[in-house]
Amino acid sequence: MSITNRVIILHKKMQKIILARAKLILIFLPIIFSFSLAANAQTNSNISGLKLPRFVSVGSNPVNVRVGPGKKYEIAWIFVKSNIPVEIISEFDKWRKIRDFEGSEGWVHQSLLSSQRYGRITGEKNAKLYAKPSEKSKIRAQLAPSFLVKIKSCDGKWCKVAVKYKNDKGRQISINGYIEQKNIWGVYKGENFD
Repeated sequence: MSITNRVIILHKKMQKIILARAKLILIFLPIIFSFSLAANAQTNSNISGLKLPRFVSVGSNPVNVRVGPGKKYEIAWIFVKSNIPVEIISEFDKWRKIRDFEGSEGWVHQSLLSSQRYGRITGEKNAKLYAKPSEKSKIRAQLAPSFLVKIKSCDGKWCKVAVKYKNDKGRQISINGYIEQKNIWGVYKGENFD
């Protein structure tokens, strides 16, 4: 057999291999594409156009937190109070994947969330609530770890917050003041907003 014939036979075999691989790619491409769409729902896709991640709060109660983005998914847990801070870490259609103060994650319908900012006091010790954004300012209260605060604004170092609690006589008390931003879960380090 001449070299020319061998090259032609080899060339035909290579064409068959290339065609077979192309057919496999065409067969599996839709499957691979559908897997990538499903994976996109579990990653930081950004349907709303708003920044991810971002902090919001639970806007009503009770709120079912589901294991997936839809009513067909099981309920993982239920928020029984509103105004609880959560972090949106992903979006899928009208569903938001959230993370709570303790690190638990689940899916909530967007209509059940509020843009109103709330936070939790972090750390092992009480956080000081100052009258002004300065450690030299008068201390208005000491807030225990996990205490819920309404965040009004932050300048990157201090947050102006509102605090509500009941006194010894059962009367509702409201106090405004400033907490160092590093002591609040519900706002990012260096974040500024009004």
